[in-house]
Amino acid sequence: MQRRFWRNIIFTAILGLIIVILGTDYWVTNSTRSQLYSDATSIPKNKVGLLLGTSKYLSRGVPNPYYSNRIEAAVKLFRAGKILYILVSGDSSKHYNEPEKMKKDLLSRGIPPEKIVTDYAGVRTLNSIVRCKEVFGEDSVTIISQLFHNERALFIANHEGIKAIAFNAGNVDDESKFIMLTREKFARVKMLLDLVFNIHPTYKGARVTIG
Repeated sequence: MQRRFWRNIIFTAILGLIIVILGTDYWVTNSTRSQLYSDATSIPKNKVGLLLGTSKYLSRGVPNPYYSNRIEAAVKLFRAGKILYILVSGDSSKHYNEPEKMKKDLLSRGIPPEKIVTDYAGVRTLNSIVRCKEVFGEDSVTIISQLFHNERALFIANHEGIKAIAFNAGNVDDESKFIMLTREKFARVKMLLDLVFNIHPTYKGARVTIG
């Protein structure tokens, strides 16, 4: 009898977790659908494009296509006149610096240095979005990343009162896609908990004006 009781408890807990994961995923996807764009010619203009960081190389030392596709998307928007500045936001440390790598690659693609702004404290998507408004003073922005990441970023922006749209960088169809999408579902639950408990970046730094 006791074994059956604990089996039912475990089953209920697992079922509840699955419902939370799938429910959150559905909520995030459907509430942001109208804010997503994949065509650079139809997306509205914004002063700033927020380029969300990721590592340039994978653990095997090979180039990360998610990274290169985001760089390409930012360049495409800038050349189309859909954004005037690119705010590159990512993680940084002594041996690892996403914003500097992104800036270097944007410069190599012909983006003027005065049009690139770096945010070295974008250690998480939540930080990048909140800092865009509270540190850089931008409450209307075009987010640049892959579709699944854009949906989560937009959900955060909507919660923070930021008028955001997003441009979808090219996705990646390889063996990493399933792992990435599975990880994203758990990231969305973590994001929802952060928003419910009002988790915000602890380090903000001095106010920066873009443009």
